[in-house]
Amino acid sequence: MDGVVRGTGAGSGPSTGVEVSGMDGVTGALGLDADAVVEVLATATLAPSVHNTQPWRFRLGPDLIELHPDPTRRLPATDPDDRELRLACGAALFNLRLALQSRGVRPMVSLLPDSAVAEVRRGGRFPVDEETRALLSAVPARRTNRTPFRDVPVPVAHRQALVRAAERERSWLHVVTDHDQRSRVRGMVARAHRAQADDDGVQAELAAWTGGRPHDGGVPVESAGIRPAPQDEWALRDFRAGERGPGKDFEPDPLVVVLCSFYDGALGGLQAGQALQRVLLTATTLGLSASFLSQPIEVRPVRDELRRALGGMVVPQAVLRIGFGSPVPPTPRRAVRDLLMEPAVR
Repeated sequence: MDGVVRGTGAGSGPSTGVEVSGMDGVTGALGLDADAVVEVLATATLAPSVHNTQPWRFRLGPDLIELHPDPTRRLPATDPDDRELRLACGAALFNLRLALQSRGVRPMVSLLPDSAVAEVRRGGRFPVDEETRALLSAVPARRTNRTPFRDVPVPVAHRQALVRAAERERSWLHVVTDHDQRSRVRGMVARAHRAQADDDGVQAELAAWTGGRPHDGGVPVESAGIRPAPQDEWALRDFRAGERGPGKDFEPDPLVVVLCSFYDGALGGLQAGQALQRVLLTATTLGLSASFLSQPIEVRPVRDELRRALGGMVVPQAVLRIGFGSPVPPTPRRAVRDLLMEPAVR
């Protein structure tokens, strides 16, 4: 759920660490030239997605950028209702907004117009501030970190910053601190994990997107962390990583948070995806790492149980494990040219 795109040149906006060059067929949009548009789109692609499927595409017009889901990247067994697909597209949309803001463009976003996930138009000038610069710098640095974290608590001030980040995007971040609730959530993760372990379709999708997949997505061995083991407190997916060495156990008490929307459905999922990315980038600026405990979101009875445990008024959209981790390599990204649809005609 992370990565970097590199090429031979860059546009004229603030540096993102994403180096790209213009391509035939890419036109200017929203007052930006073709090279700048390529960099903006490349920045959008550095969003997280389940198994690093990158389920998004883009359509350009002189006065708009459309974000579309890519049905060829669906996971019908793991994500039958496209919940995590929408979450990923929302995260890509946040990166797109951030990249445009860094170039002085105020993005005016319409969610769910026609068949698109979002339509982005120019809403005037945006005065670039320090927060925008910091979040933009965090985009290529953010990685899904599947390795053990240091057994060091996350400071209260950091937790509060993550909660505020979710609130900025009209979502709620529930920090699981109560001992009894942590035990319940840990049990939900374990039950959902067992259900998926017995699901041949889920296991086939996991195998298809891990290990030796061509470099257009998926989770390569070097980004897979370490193999789960019976002594682990939290049930973690096996991304076909190497065996762990002595003393390489996962931390027993990570910070666990549940990102929630205030209503269900496609719109709530897209808003939660934008909140997810703001939370993850904020965590990166604070020196924190994160990985996903996705199983209870993907197994509907467990997701419903988690919602009831949270009071029933919010909709759980993602469960995150957060802590202080060691550096991990990026995962592969799809080339921008492979994500472009036929130009929009308006």
